[in-house]
Amino acid sequence: MSMQLSSVQPTKRISTHDATACAANLSSLFVDQPAESVASGRTIFWEGDKATQVFEVAEGMLRALRLLRDGRRVIVGFLKPGDLVGVSFKDKYIYTVEAVTKVALRRFPRHLFEGEIARQPKLREMIFSKLCDEMSAAQDQTVLLSRRSADEKLTSFLLLMANRQIGQHVEVNLPMTRQDIADYLGMTIETVSRTTTKLVSHGIVAVPDRHIITILRMETLRSIARGEDLEAASAPTTTNKRRLPANA
Repeated sequence: MSMQLSSVQPTKRISTHDATACAANLSSLFVDQPAESVASGRTIFWEGDKATQVFEVAEGMLRALRLLRDGRRVIVGFLKPGDLVGVSFKDKYIYTVEAVTKVALRRFPRHLFEGEIARQPKLREMIFSKLCDEMSAAQDQTVLLSRRSADEKLTSFLLLMANRQIGQHVEVNLPMTRQDIADYLGMTIETVSRTTTKLVSHGIVAVPDRHIITILRMETLRSIARGEDLEAASAPTTTNKRRLPANA
């Protein structure tokens, strides 16, 4: 397994008893494990590596990807703090995982992880829920890739990354590169840049920083994601137009 790690805490012996004593949740299995620091761009594990460890993301962002035979890269998801990495019913990892930013991870040996899941019904329910969430995310990406236009794809992605934040002005942190976004959406980097520029020019989003997009018109963004034409969605409504005085 190709993983560059440096421990930032003293190494502790894994205690399944301590994990059981904690509240019955998946994070309790990792709470006593030392956080390990991974530099941006490093590989956590490769697709096809033997699946011996399960990881919890403590800080930072990871990308999960698959490499096609022709060398093209397909990003299947982005992982954030609280997400589990490497959970699989197979003996080998089914995708490659890399650090988008500097990352802190906690690891738990897979055989102990599976033992705890088998012993604790609540944990079994939670891991089943996690796997269902993963399936749902995969379905979301399938729907995303089936969108007809670049406008629909990018606005849907921004809504996904906004993570259910509410309000008219929502700041979306995007630590990944434009190439990452393109590989996730099945677009070219030029199309991602061109579509972002369109959204900016129509006053729907702002880009105060290369890794931040501020959503200025949330409802308009949602309308475009649902398939409404960008020009029509961004046009001012009759009620929003300033009425001229009668003697103008």
